Amino acid sequence: MKRVGFVYDDIFLKHETPKRHPENKDRLVAITDSIRSSALTKKLINMRPRMASADDLALVHSERYIEKIRTQCPGFLDSDTYLSPHSFEAASYAAGAVIEAVDRCRQGETDRVFCAVRPPGHHAEERAAMGFCIFNNIAVGARYARKKGYKKIFIIDFDVHHGNGTQSTFEDDNTVFFFSTQQFPNFPGTGSAEEKGKGQGEGFTRNIAMEPGAGDPEFINVYQDLLPPLVSRFSPDLILVSAGYDILKEDPLSKLNVSQQGIKIIVQSILNSSAVPVIFVLEGGYNLAALGESVVITLREMLK
Repeated sequence: MKRVGFVYDDIFLKHETPKRHPENKDRLVAITDSIRSSALTKKLINMRPRMASADDLALVHSERYIEKIRTQCPGFLDSDTYLSPHSFEAASYAAGAVIEAVDRCRQGETDRVFCAVRPPGHHAEERAAMGFCIFNNIAVGARYARKKGYKKIFIIDFDVHHGNGTQSTFEDDNTVFFFSTQQFPNFPGTGSAEEKGKGQGEGFTRNIAMEPGAGDPEFINVYQDLLPPLVSRFSPDLILVSAGYDILKEDPLSKLNVSQQGIKIIVQSILNSSAVPVIFVLEGGYNLAALGESVVITLREMLK
């Protein structure tokens, strides 16, 4: 059985969003309740996140933007990203959760880690919040991992929405491969197959556009047949996963039709693609029951 860490803290519940906002604290409550009901708790290594420092956040974000988030009064940062009195702290811990996971893997304490965090991160850009995201958790984690000695990092993003912030962070970097499946066209408008990276990073970005209505057959084809050879050729020493469970057919923000069995096969394929450490970081997923169930499925596969 693999050593699997689970990073969580109640600080993530203090990031408050307006009533009926889809990205709310009940998402993490549903996940932790599902884990407790599944008898998985004793099999996981429970881990607390650290708070990312300003220097950590500056690996991805501008100092001016970080200070803006730290000092701005509560309110909307864009049409759907909300800043509450504790959002800076929660977002700093969300990025710090991935940093903690990287260190635990680097030190050989865990084989795999799941970071149950919010706010999510993959839309956040160097100088801008976007799409519920304040700091780009997975991008900060990847840059930190490079500092700590990981030479090549493969990022996989299976959220229904394209991780534009993550892609833009690494589009000219040949040490980080960004692989994404997403509903297209869809928010935020990026993620076409023509986007392949720039400069030294050309060829190290791969976007697979999924048409509305795509489900298990299409995703299984990509993750079982297309992904493993790409991982093998790139030969990473760390895999980071933006885990967006809004690809599920039950999700209110999705027009995709992935089942829980589909999630299981996607996760299996990612884990089987390489023997290196793998860190999953929560992104989307807004049907509470489906979200809780799919995280439990992910953790069960991670433990094998």
